[in-house]
Amino acid sequence: MKSEQPLASGSAWRRFHAAFMPDYNPRAALYWWTISLVGATTIVSSLVAVAGQPLMVALQIAVGIVVASLAGLVPVRIPGTKNSFAAGEVFIFLLLLLYGVPAATLAAASEALIGSWRTSKRWTSRLGSPCMAAASMFAAASLFEAIAARLGGFAALTPVEMLVGATAFSLAYFALNTVFVGAVAAFKRSEPLRVDLLIGMFGLIGFTFAGSAVVAALLYFAYRDAGIGVLTAAVPVIGMLLMMLHYFFRQQEADAAVQRGRIEAAEREAAQSALHLQEFRKSEERFHSAFTHASIGMALVAFDGRILQANRALTELLGQAPGSMTDRQFTEFVDTAHLEGLDAGLRRLESGAVEACEMETVCHGDGGRPVSVALSASIFAETGSAAPCFIVQVLNIEARLQAQQQLQHIAFHDSLTGLPNRRRMHELLAQAVERSRAPVARPFALMFLDFDRFKLINDSLGHAAGDQLLRIVARRIENQLRPGDVVARMGGDEFAVLLTDAPSQQGTTALAERLLEAMAQSIGLNGVQVSTSASIGITFSTMGYASAEDALRDADTAMYQAKADGKARYALFDAGLHLKASHRLRLEADLRQAIAQKQLTLVYQPLVHLESGRISGFEALLRWTHPEFGPVPPATFIPLAEEAGLIVAITDFVLHGACRQMADWQQRHPSQADVGVQVNVSAHDFAQGKLVQRVKSALQGARLLPQHLTLELTENVLLERFDEAVGVLSRLRELGLHTSIDDFGTGYSSLSYLARLPVDSLKIDASFVRGLRPGSDEAEVLRAITVLGNVLGKTVVVEGIETDSQLAELRNIGCTTGQGFHLFRPLEVPDVERLLEGLSGQAWQGLAPSHTAPLVRH
Repeated sequence: MKSEQPLASGSAWRRFHAAFMPDYNPRAALYWWTISLVGATTIVSSLVAVAGQPLMVALQIAVGIVVASLAGLVPVRIPGTKNSFAAGEVFIFLLLLLYGVPAATLAAASEALIGSWRTSKRWTSRLGSPCMAAASMFAAASLFEAIAARLGGFAALTPVEMLVGATAFSLAYFALNTVFVGAVAAFKRSEPLRVDLLIGMFGLIGFTFAGSAVVAALLYFAYRDAGIGVLTAAVPVIGMLLMMLHYFFRQQEADAAVQRGRIEAAEREAAQSALHLQEFRKSEERFHSAFTHASIGMALVAFDGRILQANRALTELLGQAPGSMTDRQFTEFVDTAHLEGLDAGLRRLESGAVEACEMETVCHGDGGRPVSVALSASIFAETGSAAPCFIVQVLNIEARLQAQQQLQHIAFHDSLTGLPNRRRMHELLAQAVERSRAPVARPFALMFLDFDRFKLINDSLGHAAGDQLLRIVARRIENQLRPGDVVARMGGDEFAVLLTDAPSQQGTTALAERLLEAMAQSIGLNGVQVSTSASIGITFSTMGYASAEDALRDADTAMYQAKADGKARYALFDAGLHLKASHRLRLEADLRQAIAQKQLTLVYQPLVHLESGRISGFEALLRWTHPEFGPVPPATFIPLAEEAGLIVAITDFVLHGACRQMADWQQRHPSQADVGVQVNVSAHDFAQGKLVQRVKSALQGARLLPQHLTLELTENVLLERFDEAVGVLSRLRELGLHTSIDDFGTGYSSLSYLARLPVDSLKIDASFVRGLRPGSDEAEVLRAITVLGNVLGKTVVVEGIETDSQLAELRNIGCTTGQGFHLFRPLEVPDVERLLEGLSGQAWQGLAPSHTAPLVRH
């Protein structure tokens, strides 16, 4: 059992040797493995040495190795021999002088590896060559470096000493490498190593090694005197010289090959001439067969227009009997409207002015039916024929034209309504602008329509109903227009109407009124009668437009003005609207900058318990002081932020700022730890879909308990997205937050919705308080809302309290909580802190509930 393992091991070695080194005898194999292991050892030790260098030095060595290796990819073959040399040795020797033996060893191994992979497919050569090169370089370079060290190092050598030393080193390196490589062949042939044969085989390359060493020494001195820049310039110059030498030698070989090729070409030409005539005859036979059986209509037509021959495909295309077209004029089958163009093209072809005549035309098919075709003609000269003629190809392109028309329609029309789309309207409007600027001006008017409640219809009845609505109103708009006027769907629920050769302003506005009436008529959708309306913006060419974009912009601006004026109406664009739009754009840009630079601030208006006078919380209100325009009302910049997509960032600013401020006040005033803060949330925040996560992030960042934060949402926001609202409010309540319906009473809520909404309080709009007097309708409405809130378990908060009489009546009605200028104006942070300091230690009882004077004013 103990003897089986050596036998098995020896057997495996013999199988490996037979498979991969079949021509290596034992001595050759032993030598190859020995020298390869020695070389591999030097490579590993060199890698370790280079890796220990500073990073910048190691990178420079790596670049040098790459350059030397790449130079080995372009060898220069010596004419008349099988030998070649490369420029890699220049950079290998230069690496030795600059960075020492390890760098040169790695470069020599890398260059030899690339050379062996380029010239040999044997793995013994591909592995052995770099190992032998590494061993040779390591030995020769170490000797050269040791001698130089005795003289003070490479830097101390004189130019003559360096050139002599580098030459001797390169020859020693060449000799060692030649001996290592030649020994393999000698051992394989069981012959002694003959140095004279090696010198005869590689002597010329040895001189190139010496030349490379001299160049490397010169580059070393240049680098030492001028720095890295000289190497940067020298590398491409050396590469260019080698390429020139390479191509010079290649040209010499090419010239010799040309001489040989001329003789061979003459012999081939004689043989080909004999076959040419036979092949030409076969080509004619193939042409006649292809002509007869081609699927494309073809005809041979004499220069006088007479048809000499027509194939079957052409007779079928034109509905003619086989053979019936011969000797008839080709023009008989072409529509008369195209004859002049066809004749001119054929005459130019006949005269040699052009090589081909191509055109799209119409031919007469079966029964005179017009057929759209692509016609192509060229000169045909058949061997042995009396005279050349035209060869005409006729291709039916009706399917292609129909497809093009369909694609054209798709590209310029809306797929839902069939109306022209934004792209087509833009083209037509651009043409109208040009006509309006011509010497004989043709005026135009442009309307921009947007439906006022389309989103509500779309969300409540579904997208299919919304699509049906758009198709119906598109037809209604079309029915009101004159011939030549154009309506286009610009996208979504937006339409544009272009009135070419526009009527007077009075006629245009009359059309706008008819459109408003048509839009106001109810529409049956899914069994539901729906009423809609549109806001229309109108502009005229008299504004002096230079582009379609400007006209569309101004009509859109006027449309937004119509919406701002109350919707379901039209508005005419004028210079004032342009200034207003420009101001709005300026405000939007400045608001973006204010958000980015944190120029917005928060103020806080207290909420007061009306009976006790106790402050129960604060509402966080956003303020923006423009550096040029001064304070900008929230009613101005909040809608602007919603339209510009900035409201989410603003809400996050308010949430985080209010929560941090409230947490700070609670920490510094423990006696008021129950006070809370209220933050308004917009419809855009609700639609964004991440409101719960954003609120949670603000609370966690401020370390504020959820029960001290109340979110205020408007009535319409909640009810337009009722199902979604219920889910979001439920998740907010699970966090421990309070929620409130802001501006309650201004929307269109029902008691069933109100009972189902998980909210904690109702905040009554200030419009109910302005006309509040004992026995007034407002008093009765407020009393009913207060009772309703108590029944539903919801706190009722009244805002807009501005007089003492209003306060007294609200107490009489039974309202418990309120806010307004009569109680407190919005306070800046220092004012709130002074208020809290004044209330400290009073357990919120500093404001007596029974006084008849107004509560604290600020």
